Amino acid sequence: MAPKKYYAVMKGRKTGIFTQWEDCKRQVQGFPEAVYKSYPTRQEADAAIAAFARKPWSYSPKKTTATPAKRLLSGTIIADSICVDAACSGNPGNVEYQGVHTTTKEVLFHKGPLAYGTNNLGEFLAIIHGLAYLQQQNSSIPIYTDSMTALSWLRKRKASTTLARTARNDEIFTLLDQALAWLEVNAYSNQILKWDTEHWGEIPADFGRK
Repeated sequence: MAPKKYYAVMKGRKTGIFTQWEDCKRQVQGFPEAVYKSYPTRQEADAAIAAFARKPWSYSPKKTTATPAKRLLSGTIIADSICVDAACSGNPGNVEYQGVHTTTKEVLFHKGPLAYGTNNLGEFLAIIHGLAYLQQQNSSIPIYTDSMTALSWLRKRKASTTLARTARNDEIFTLLDQALAWLEVNAYSNQILKWDTEHWGEIPADFGRK
C-alpha cells in the first residue's frame, strides 16, 4: 500500500523524501532552521525538493533593448515595477507568459509556448516567475497583474484549475508543481497588485493578440 504522505526534507541532517514521519523527524528535529513539508503525492514532494535546490525557482531571462519610457496613464501607478501577463492560443491551448518593466517595457523574462495549458495557469506562473526573478535581483519592487484568478490562487497558495494533467501538458504542470513548491519555501516582501485596465489601458506586458 502506498504511503499516505511523502515528507520532503529540503534542509536537515539528511535531505530527501521520506515515507515515514519518524524517519523525517530524525532529520529535522533540533536541526537549525530545518525546512520540510509533507505532501500527498511523490510528484509534489519531488517538485518541492527541486524548487528548493534551484534557489530561486528557475526562470528564462529574455533581455531586449528597452524602449523610451512613456508617460504613465495614472499617477497611482508605481513606475518602478514589473508587469506580467499571459497569452493562450485557444483555452486550453499553447500558453506563453512574460514579465516586463512597467515604464520602459523592457522584457525581463519570457516562457513558452507551453502545450495545452490555460490562460489562468500562465497568469499564475508569471507571478511566481516574477517573484523568483526579483528575489534573484534582490529587489522589492511590486508586480502588477490583470488577473483576479491568479491573485486568488496566490492568496490560497493553490491553483484551482479544472484542466486535467496529461502527457500532453506535463511541462506546464511540472512548472506549476515547482511554482507551488517555491511558494512553500520562499518568503517575499513584494506587493502583488491588480492592474486597473479600465482606467490605465492594457497592462504593459500584454501580448497584443486580442
